[in-house]
This record gives sequence, structure tokens and C-alpha cells, in this order.
Amino acid sequence: MSTDHVQSADRPTADAATPRGTGALPHGSDGTPCGEGTGCHAGAPFLELLARGAPADAYEQPVLRARAEDRPADCVAALEHAKLLALRVRAELDGRRRREAELSALFETAHDLAGLRDLDSVLPAIVQRARSLLGTDVAYLTLNDAARGDTYMRVTEGSVAARFQQLRLGMGEGLGGLVAQTARPYVTDDYMKDARFQHTGTIDAGVQDEGLVAILGVPLMLGPQVIGVLFAADRRARVFEREQIALLGSFAALAAAAIDSANLLTETRSALADLEHANEIIRDRSGAIERASDVHDRLAELVLRGGGVHDVAAAVSQVLSGTVEFTEATAAPAGPLEASRAEGHAVRHGDDWIAAVTAGGELLGALVLRGHPGLDPVDQRTLERAAMVTSLLLLARRSAAEAEQRVRGELLDDLLDARDRDPRLLRDRATRLHADLDATHVVLAARLDAPAADADQEAAARRRLWSAASHLAATRQGLAAARDGGTVLLLPLQPGTTATDLARRTAHHLGTAVHEAVTVGASAPVGDLAAHPDTAAAAYAEARRCLEALRLLGRTGDGAAVEDFGFLGLLLAGDRDIAGFVDRTIGRVTAYDERRGTDLIRTLEAYFTCGMSPARTKDELHVHVNTVAQRLERVGRLLGDDWQTPARTLEIQLALRLHRLSAPPQH
Repeated sequence: MSTDHVQSADRPTADAATPRGTGALPHGSDGTPCGEGTGCHAGAPFLELLARGAPADAYEQPVLRARAEDRPADCVAALEHAKLLALRVRAELDGRRRREAELSALFETAHDLAGLRDLDSVLPAIVQRARSLLGTDVAYLTLNDAARGDTYMRVTEGSVAARFQQLRLGMGEGLGGLVAQTARPYVTDDYMKDARFQHTGTIDAGVQDEGLVAILGVPLMLGPQVIGVLFAADRRARVFEREQIALLGSFAALAAAAIDSANLLTETRSALADLEHANEIIRDRSGAIERASDVHDRLAELVLRGGGVHDVAAAVSQVLSGTVEFTEATAAPAGPLEASRAEGHAVRHGDDWIAAVTAGGELLGALVLRGHPGLDPVDQRTLERAAMVTSLLLLARRSAAEAEQRVRGELLDDLLDARDRDPRLLRDRATRLHADLDATHVVLAARLDAPAADADQEAAARRRLWSAASHLAATRQGLAAARDGGTVLLLPLQPGTTATDLARRTAHHLGTAVHEAVTVGASAPVGDLAAHPDTAAAAYAEARRCLEALRLLGRTGDGAAVEDFGFLGLLLAGDRDIAGFVDRTIGRVTAYDERRGTDLIRTLEAYFTCGMSPARTKDELHVHVNTVAQRLERVGRLLGDDWQTPARTLEIQLALRLHRLSAPPQH
């Protein structure tokens, strides 16, 4: 409220006649108002206190100060009178501010009700505002429970005791029970000492836990019916004024309106939900029939145009508005899968549905509908029909794959046996299988290492290995064939990949596919197989020797190439690649000598000749021992920190000997 408004409403104007005793400042003995000629301006300090909103006790200070300064009696009296007027103005201003705050809170609450969406948000706001405006320690709201015949705590604000927050009051029990029963507001200055209420142990214990003393309760009314009670309470003795009781009653009316609106909204939503549910059932039945017809047409089209199992899953996913996946039999839950296989129907598993894909009693996999627990019977039949179509496609794909595998195996057999030496015919056959015989390849020999219980199990294990190898070769644009009790593969070598990398990956892939340890030996990279088909046979022999070396060394289930065995690779290699061994072992040192004109190779030879003693080496080379140390440090940076380990020194010494033997004689 503005100062102008307060002035015009509560104070006389300067030119108005103001007789003595009606609020004018007292006059001196000469008839001059106090303050004129006496130095006493009685109203000035109180106007300043009003302007800055000082507390009530601050208004005593000007009077006390005047008395301490021994001012005239009429000046002190004038200050006393001005103080009383200022306090009246202050009280009036405080009252108006409080009423404005109350009206504002009521308006805000009514505004919240106009946009009511959530009762759990509106009721706490009402309780919180009631507590704030009444200045109480606690405010809370209870609702009547018609089914149990009592009232229970719904919302609390400022409460700290759990037992109090969970109270239930019977009708007529305690202050709240009495308000709920009589539909009248009740107030008490000291609840525990008030004999008007029916005290119970449970209620008194809750009130004592919360430490409440003064309590005010007003009813929440819907017409003539009481639906609950709104409370304001303090933890000290207090007298609630009539205006405060009326204010709390206004908040209670708004709370009752909020509850009524929420109940009506809930009932409306429930009715709409029931209608929507009925419409959904009608639409679902109609849609299910349409989907069944649609999926029949789609599956028929897929079969006619040679679609795959994933095309079937995608088509059914669209029709059923869910995610349908084809999984291998080992990846599906065993129990539901076996139940679907035995019953011939899709089986629910949690939120999923599983339909077994079978052919002639053989389990080929499963179609899994994810996250669709409420499946309509018509849609269930659609999923089962899709599983049947999937089994037909798998059988057709298996027949085609077996035919392709046989063709790939025949081509690789011809390469290994060198029966067909016409490069053009070999290239044409490979092209039809999406293989390129002019690219660099590696020949790999693979074999199972787990002993079989009998001949039948061993034959079955070999078939699984051949099937996995054929599938790998087909996906990598290579060839595979069953040979010598194992499997041989011809796979292209990708840039940046070594024969060792390819051997290890193949061993891991085949072992994972057949669930047994598979050992793989690899040849050195070979090329131009179409023009030189006998190269494949030599590479296969090398791969088999590498495979046998792995088995003799106990490295079953692993993969390796000749290059992994160091100088032993010379014994395994069919072409005895001496230059390759020397280059892999000390090639970086010889290249450094050639670029820089250094003598690291000669230093290495002297170092090993002198029993790896730097002191004797410097005598052999006729250089300072620091020079030897510097050269050996350079060698370490070129060959690696482990170059002086026994295994490496053996290979390095052999490479040095072969390097010297292969060098042209000096004249």
C-alpha cells in the first residue's frame, strides 16, 4: 500500500484545523506548537521509523533520548503523543499488508485450482500458504475415510515426527475428530490440558512427539458434507484471532473445491478411459484380421522372390508392430523353446514370445517377438505361420549352401592336387565363387584336438568343422575343403594383416563355431595361384608342418605361421626362406649400417664371439669400451629390449651366420 494512500486515509492534512486532544501536537506556554521555537520536532523521528519499517520497540528510543537529554515536559509529551500515533499508523499498515498477503495467497490458490491437474501439487501448496500467513509452526490437512469411518493425515507442512504424520483419528476423537464430526471449527490454546476433546493414547502420543500446544482446526465442506479438516498449530501457547480463523476457513473452502474438482476429473478420465478401452478392443479385433491377411500376402511374396529369414522377421515386425528376431537354437531360452517345439505353438516367456523353427523334428532356431506380452490369438498364429515359412527358407538355404560348399571344395582340391593347370579355367571357376586367385592368399590347415568318444562322434565333429570352415570361406571370398582328417582353407590376406594374425583369428572363429579347440597352422603368403597351382600344394604342406609343430609344442587351440617359429621356421618351411628369416631377425640392423655407414653387424659378431663381454669386444675391435656400449645401445633400440634373452640371441647368432654365408666373398 502506498504512503499517499495511508496519509489520505489516516492522517489530517497540514492546513486542517486540529483542536487540542484530537491528534494535534501539544503547544508550548506561549501558544506556539511544540517544535516551533523550542527545537522539538516531535513527528520527524517517527516518520523516519515508519519509512524504514522499524520494529515496534524502536519507537521508544526518541522518547527515552528526550528524557535523557532533559528536554521540556511539553516536548516529551509531544514525542509520547507522536509515538502513539506512529504506532497506530504502523499497526494499520501492518494490518493492510497482512490482508493484502492473505488476499494474494487466496487468489494464487484459486488460480491454481483453475488449472488443476494434480491434486498432490495443489493441496501441499494450500497447506504451505496457510502455515506461512498464520505464522504457525505446523499446518496439516486430514481427509475422511468413509470406508473405515475415520479421518487420516493427507498433507503436512513443518512436521518433524513420523508418528504424527501417520495419525488416524476416529470420528469425535481429538480436536480434528470433533471438527470432522460436528462440521464446526475448534481452537485450543493448550491441547493437552483441554478437556473438551476426547483424548486417546495414540493421538496424544503423536501430538506430544510433534510438540504441539495451540491448535486450530476448520472443516473442509462439500455442501453439507465434511470431507476433512485443515489445521494450523504452534509448539507454544497461542490465542488464534477471529480473522485468522476466518482466513484458515477460506483456505479450507479452496481445498475442498480442489478435492471436488479432482474427484470429478478422475471420474471423467475413468469414463473416457473405459470408452477408449472398448474402442481399442474393437479396433484391435478388426486390425488383427487385417494383419493376418497382410502377413499372409507378405510371406507368400517373400518366398516367391527368394527372401531370407531376416526378411521374414522384418515383415512380421511391421505387421505385429514389434521387434521380431531370428535366433539360433543355442541363443534362445531352452525351456520355452522346447515347449514351443513340443506343442507346435508360440510360447510366452516373460514379455517375449518364442516360436520354434523346426523341420522334420530338427530344431533350426527360433523367432522371438520382443516386449509384446499381450499378444492377440490371431497375432500369435501369425508368428507361428512365420516360423513355418522360416523353416522352409532355412532348408532351401542349407541345400544351396551345401551345393556351393561342395563346389568350393572341389576347386580347392583341384588346386592342391594340381589336376587342372589351365589358369583361365581356374580363374573362371573362382570368379563364379567370388574368389580372386590373383590376390595374395594364405593356406591354413585346421584340425580338432579334443578326442572323440567313438567314430560317429568324431565324424560328426569333423562335419561341424568343415561346415564352419566353409561358411567362413564363403564370407571371406575364400575356399575350404575337408582333407587329411581336418580342414584346409585358402583365405585372402588383407593389407596390414600377417599370416600369423589370420591363423589366430581363424582358430578363434572356428573354435567358437564348433565349441571345441581348433588348432590352425598357416603357410607363408602365396600369390598367383592360377598361374602356378603347384604353389598351393607346397603351401599346404608347409601349413601342415606348422600345425604339427603347434601340436607337438602343446599349443592346441592356437594359430600360428612359419614366421612365428624363428629359425625353426626354416625347418618347417618348404622353400627354406633364408633371406626372409635374416631380414625378420636382423634386417633393421643391416639397413641401419647401409644407411649410416656404421659397423653394428660387425660389432654384434664380435660381441657374441667374445662371450657377450664388452671388455673383450673392445679389444677385438680395437675401440674404446664406451664405443662398444654405444653401439650395443643402438642395437637394442633397433631390435628391442629383449634382444639379449637366450631365445633371441640364438636366433640373432644364426641370422648373423647366415648373413655372412650369404654375402658375396670379399676379394
